[in-house]
Amino acid sequence: MRPYVVVNVAMSADGKLSTRERRQVKISGPQDFNRVDRLKAGSDAVMVGIGTVLADDPSLTVKGEECRLHRKNLGAGEHPVRIVVDSRARIPLEASILYKGTGLRIVAVSEKADPTRVAALRHYATVITTGENNVDLTALMDELGTMGIRRIMVEGGGELIAGLIRAGLVDEIFTFIGNLIIGGRNAPTLADGDGFLAEDEFSRLTLIETHRIEDGVLLHWKVEQQDTR
Repeated sequence: MRPYVVVNVAMSADGKLSTRERRQVKISGPQDFNRVDRLKAGSDAVMVGIGTVLADDPSLTVKGEECRLHRKNLGAGEHPVRIVVDSRARIPLEASILYKGTGLRIVAVSEKADPTRVAALRHYATVITTGENNVDLTALMDELGTMGIRRIMVEGGGELIAGLIRAGLVDEIFTFIGNLIIGGRNAPTLADGDGFLAEDEFSRLTLIETHRIEDGVLLHWKVEQQDTR
């Protein structure tokens, strides 16, 4: 059984995740940060794409002591499994995700990844190889399911999220919309990549709830099941 996948992003009022230079922007505030930390603590794993690692160098750890204690009381580690989708094994060996916090790290690569870099990565993380040119996301999810990972929180970026949506692998989406406009035709969005060409390919959502948080609004969506799933 593949994991249940929840996407969480913060975006500007014009739908941008960061600037056109991929520079991280503070879009939400402390209340939303705490919500995200709780969502992360309630997940078996947190996943990001290599672009997010190269741009932001996140640790993907659970920040709140109460959230970490709750996980420990449930018999889980302080932090969820950290997963990076990195087709060419470009992740720096000094990346924070490989060092900060305890717990399992997984790097998913394709068959085109440099074998030397893959060998070096195995000292810091479990490496899963799937897909010829790019990581096969469906096969990756199947593999993660066999490892006992039941719930994954995806934090970006737009290329990874678009790939997961196209593959029919996303179950829920949380979008916090902040009170700023970033602009830029090349600034990343929730779902980058080539996009869908025909309307019957569009991924349809059902709005579960809305909630005002500080100066923004949180939208909680359920992704409608597709026939291709």
